[in-house]
Amino acid sequence: MPASYLEIVELPSGEIVLQRSDEEEPLVTINFSEEAKLFLQEGHVEVAKAMINAGIAMVGSMAEGASEVEAPRTVH
Repeated sequence: MPASYLEIVELPSGEIVLQRSDEEEPLVTINFSEEAKLFLQEGHVEVAKAMINAGIAMVGSMAEGASEVEAPRTVH
């Protein structure tokens, strides 16, 4: 099965989504209020990217922790 890439896209609705490049269904959706967009100006996309990257890093850390818990260590 070929690997699919993840992409961050701003939709016409203003929502910023994380989705697989070969699918339309978003995995994550971020929606800023109009007030937040005014405050951030064009930076709202960069903030969304940082939020998504932090989430991906957290998932990676959780997966590493789970694999450490699942793999019992043998003491000799």
